[in-house]
Amino acid sequence: MKKFALKAEPRTELTKQNLKKLRKEGSIPAVISGGKIVDLPFEGTLKPGEKLVEIENGKAVITTDISVKAEDVRKLIYTPDIFEVDLDLNGETKKVVMKDLQFQPVKDTVLHIDFLEVYPDKPIVMEVPVQVEGHAEGVKAGGKLTLTMRKLKTKATYDKIPEKLVVNVDNLGLGQSMSVGDLHFEGLELMNAKNAVVCAVKLTRAARGAQAKAEE
Repeated sequence: MKKFALKAEPRTELTKQNLKKLRKEGSIPAVISGGKIVDLPFEGTLKPGEKLVEIENGKAVITTDISVKAEDVRKLIYTPDIFEVDLDLNGETKKVVMKDLQFQPVKDTVLHIDFLEVYPDKPIVMEVPVQVEGHAEGVKAGGKLTLTMRKLKTKATYDKIPEKLVVNVDNLGLGQSMSVGDLHFEGLELMNAKNAVVCAVKLTRAARGAQAKAEE
């Protein structure tokens, strides 16, 4: 996974007016989830931007409201690559990954970013781009290779998640497909349905004609 350095500021005012002001000034409101789990009642001290979100059994998770400069995250957002982000906040560096984006439906500008704090021993779920390599036997026979799933949902510790999932299609014949259950990557668990088709070699009109002639 590629690395990305990012500076963030804590958000302590969470009103709609403050959100509008941030966006007008070229910043994007964001939140960091997946923080430390603590017991309630909490006896520690929360840093600026931090708050407690109660989960269950007398425990809560620390989440952090932040803002980032829109120009600083452009290369993080408008790319198919995934990044491990070193987020500079409150005088310390948190390791996070970008979990979700919320866009303005008309202008297509980014309204909000969800980051997930990651740890070396805690698995996370992330979508990873699929990259096809090789020359399918079915394509040589006149078929057309189609990639049905451009991303797959994976589960692993963040240091085991690759930038791309490389799928070799050399042995994929005419009319054949490759499903999630056919794929295996060391250290990764694929979360998609096992029977979901990732890629296939479809019969073209020319291939059907050649196949018919071969059967005569």
